[in-house]
Amino acid sequence: QVQLEESGGGSVQAGGSLRLSCAASGNIFGIRAMGWYRQAPGKEREMVAAVIFGGSIKYADSVKGRFTISRDNTGNAVYLQMNSLKPEDTAVYYCGAGGVVVTSPDAQDYWGKGTLVTVSS
Repeated sequence: QVQLEESGGGSVQAGGSLRLSCAASGNIFGIRAMGWYRQAPGKEREMVAAVIFGGSIKYADSVKGRFTISRDNTGNAVYLQMNSLKPEDTAVYYCGAGGVVVTSPDAQDYWGKGTLVTVSS
């Protein structure tokens, strides 16, 4: 089993910044990718940004140029730096880990509990 713990959510005005952190623990050796996903009220969960281990980084078109995902040297943590936040970025943000088809939330095997990001206009 893998445990994922997120931190760093909160409330910010439009144009502001937040940094999310996700720490993985447990049997992480089978994980091939980690990423951030979000789910707004009434909408499906979607990929925001993800790192494929030993491969590429992917971003949703809606966050390119504003958000940056990074992974620490231990490989056990990922971060999401969110700049120029917009009200439409408001959602619960989840850390996910698992397979390499990172654009599909269904392909991820493990999830954190989520952290709420609220952006006011």
